[in-house]
Amino acid sequence: MTEHIQYSPGKDALILLDQRFLPNREDWFECKTTDDICFALVVMVVRGAPAIGVTAAYGCYLAGREVQGMDGDWKVNLEAKLDQIHDARPTAVNLRWAVREMRRIWKDAGDVSLEKLLEIWLDRAKEIHAGDIEMCELIGKFGGALMDDGDTIMTHCNAGALATAGYGTALGVVRGAIDQGKNVSVIANETRPFLQGARLTAYELHKDGIPVKVACDNACALLMKRGLVDKVVVGADRITANGDAVNKIGTFGVAVLADRFNIPFYVAAPQYTIDTETLCGDDVPIEDRDPREVTHIGDHRIPPEGVEVYNLAFDPTPNELIAGIITEKGVLYPPYTESIKKLFEDYPEG
Repeated sequence: MTEHIQYSPGKDALILLDQRFLPNREDWFECKTTDDICFALVVMVVRGAPAIGVTAAYGCYLAGREVQGMDGDWKVNLEAKLDQIHDARPTAVNLRWAVREMRRIWKDAGDVSLEKLLEIWLDRAKEIHAGDIEMCELIGKFGGALMDDGDTIMTHCNAGALATAGYGTALGVVRGAIDQGKNVSVIANETRPFLQGARLTAYELHKDGIPVKVACDNACALLMKRGLVDKVVVGADRITANGDAVNKIGTFGVAVLADRFNIPFYVAAPQYTIDTETLCGDDVPIEDRDPREVTHIGDHRIPPEGVEVYNLAFDPTPNELIAGIITEKGVLYPPYTESIKKLFEDYPEG
């Protein structure tokens, strides 16, 4: 599944499968401007840290196209557009990485024309797009080796093809195990309030013929107690220098339960999701989203009018609960401060 993020040369636009309407409708959202890109990121037309990074890379190119038609200094205008993309969502480090990467390329290009810069940027966005799929396949290879034949793997949120350019991180591990000839199945936690597990993980696994059952988030402890879960594999929006993993809200609770029932808990993410500049998970800004995601299911309101809600989108899972961090360069093990440091010494480019 790679068709959900497409660059259209004919339209000079980024075409995104609108994940807000899955699995019931497959609508497409067209991005031609910076506002389009930021809207798609904020309302979760596209979501998942690697997919956000790919989208942001194309967004920088589209921002440059937009600047071509503006009055004033194009460099000043472009910087403002890049800031807008950079700040669209606070938690996923891949977004910041993509904008920083495009700025690095701009700086290295020197006194280049806008037309030449856009040519370079589009090529780089396409490289990031293709490279993300390759990274996920490697994550699947390394992670698949950790899975055993017959395993039932629990996951939380959607860290599959839809959250990346294709193949997936956590679900890449599932696909990797299957590619290695192992018979595995998945329990997809529904992942309230946005239901990424029930809507998206179940959608793409069912579409690919991979056995999947959806469980309400509250069933996690009982399923583990009954021996129905062999491994837990999740993705991450950011991994800090000490190995804390920030993922969709509820992941921390799943990790605590996995520890209680002696179930290995793995995090799967590309190297560029690791933020070595942030020391620990508690230092990561946690997005507080629209209360309507909690108060409503579709157009139907659940709690009474006037009742306030929490809608924190992510939580940090402490590194001591993580059995391994699966990257495209291999599996990192505790102590994570040391293994992460060595990873970046061996692969400084990320």
